[in-house]
Amino acid sequence: MRDLLLIFLAALGGALVVGALGAAALRLLRGSSIMAHIWVLVAITVGSVTAGVVTIAEAMFLSAHDLQVVLVTVAAATAVSLAVGWFFGSRLAAAAVWAEQARQRERQLEKGRRDLVAWVSHDLRTPLAGLRAMAEALEDRVVDDRATVAEYHRRIRTETDRMTRLVDDLFELSRINAGALNLSISTVPLGEVVSDAVAATAPIADARRIRLITAHTGWPTVNASEPELARVVANLLLNAVRYTPEDGTVRISGGRDRDRVWLEVADTCGGIPERDLPRVFDVAFRGERARTPVAAGQAAVGGLGLAIVRGLVEAHGGQVSVKNTDGGCRFVVQLPAA
Repeated sequence: MRDLLLIFLAALGGALVVGALGAAALRLLRGSSIMAHIWVLVAITVGSVTAGVVTIAEAMFLSAHDLQVVLVTVAAATAVSLAVGWFFGSRLAAAAVWAEQARQRERQLEKGRRDLVAWVSHDLRTPLAGLRAMAEALEDRVVDDRATVAEYHRRIRTETDRMTRLVDDLFELSRINAGALNLSISTVPLGEVVSDAVAATAPIADARRIRLITAHTGWPTVNASEPELARVVANLLLNAVRYTPEDGTVRISGGRDRDRVWLEVADTCGGIPERDLPRVFDVAFRGERARTPVAAGQAAVGGLGLAIVRGLVEAHGGQVSVKNTDGGCRFVVQLPAA
């Protein structure tokens, strides 16, 4: 009985030494990945058993041959245990990381849905109230002079068109999120798409004395669905014009790098706060609570337009990014070349 107790204490001592070293390693690695923690735990378990067996084998005064046999057996078991622990530990770590990422995506999607509902409610309530007031004024003949009636009719039509565009954007965004886009991929001249978008945006830019500068030649062709590509270019141009102060400049350029076509829209909006850059393409994000453009300095951005841009570009297998430049910001779209 005394020998068994001594064996137990010797094995316990060896295991405690390994356990203490493992605890110190875990403390040092507390900011590391899940896989690192699992690997240390497996090493502690296997190392504790190995240390106990080796300690007892040394204490039993075995012959050199018998001791060698014990050590080889322990080494083989240790190798197999570590390999199995590493394999299943990596799968467990990957599953844990995936589950956490899935929870984060779910939280982000839920937050996006709440923000979208709040944003749409805000953007519909104001024009609807104005439409109702103008309709009641016309109905009750509060205004009856021809000029005021014509102005009311014009404003009603303008607000109706704006709400129609908002509903169209919501429908487009729902198609993107549902994966219901039917892209008719073909070879599209990027220059023609840009030219049409510039022509449509020019009246808005002229009204604010904003210069639209674009190259007339050197535009590549791209593999894309033309209606969706036109939507991307138009949204980027409108966003740039909307948040560029008067007498500013918006530059549109494009080119080809190997198998990728790039389109760049640069403006003089004053730049986007660095903390907002990762969220520029989020649904209904405009960079400030007031949801109105900034008159000077740094610009607010977003709404549904940029979220639609990202969805359409990614549906084409491309990428869109934004970064600040000297006095403004630059949006870059990359798509597969024809």
